[in-house]
Amino acid sequence: MTNYKDIYKLINNYENLLLAWQNAKKGKTKRRYVKRFQKDLKENLLKLQEELISQTYQPCALKTFILRDPKTRKISKSAFRDRVVHHSLCLHIAPTFEREFIYDSHANQIGKGTLKAIERFDIFKRKVSKNNARKCYVLKADIKHYFEEIDHQTLIEIVRRKIKDEKVIWLIEKILCVNNKNKGMPLGNLTGQFFANLYLNELDVFVKHKLKAKYYIRYVDDFVALHKSKEQLEKWKKQINDFLKEKLKKSCNKVSYSEEPTIVIVRMVPAISIRPVLEPEDIPRHRA
Repeated sequence: MTNYKDIYKLINNYENLLLAWQNAKKGKTKRRYVKRFQKDLKENLLKLQEELISQTYQPCALKTFILRDPKTRKISKSAFRDRVVHHSLCLHIAPTFEREFIYDSHANQIGKGTLKAIERFDIFKRKVSKNNARKCYVLKADIKHYFEEIDHQTLIEIVRRKIKDEKVIWLIEKILCVNNKNKGMPLGNLTGQFFANLYLNELDVFVKHKLKAKYYIRYVDDFVALHKSKEQLEKWKKQINDFLKEKLKKSCNKVSYSEEPTIVIVRMVPAISIRPVLEPEDIPRHRA
């Protein structure tokens, strides 16, 4: 296992901050806040670099708004200068973790997404049902208020397995604690999307390697498992719920399935739609 000890120097490197700025502004070049930052680009990037090197960097307060898509969601986004930092951070730490993600983790990675998840579901459905020759059962679930309940301490413990540079840990903690809480993740930030995906990679590993579930797909906090046996899915349902509570600092009254997970016969369901929590504006431009 490779541990990366000097990533912070890459994160605060001027050329890398410039690349992070280019990624952060994609699709937003006409926004006023982007133009303001670009007007004094070199000065703004040098200031960010100085703050990062001296560890005096302090994220700005989040801007919060309501999104209905059709669910009502509270979206919190960082100031543009902070998003530049987020891009530089994710550019250098995300590949370290993503290369170990399971294949059927479909959120916030190049080449993945909702359409790919649905395509994989259709493949799994045909395999389990032997091309509709027998019944196929599906456990479909999601985690209620997932972003609001992510435990920071648990997340940092996960990050520390690979990242040994304490300055990187310091920066991550700064980003996580911008709301002065020990839990929760902003839904509108690149770092929020990445860390939320990383957090539930623990569930993916448990389901795939401990439960030996062959046909399992996750998109953010929505996940499905397919099997020919309804009884097997019932057993997995309990084991998954227990794992979420015990290993990911979740409790029954705070984190549960938004609806009681149902086990259905696939032949009665023409297709599955796994909706994204948010179509992220920012996706790190690196290889998954």
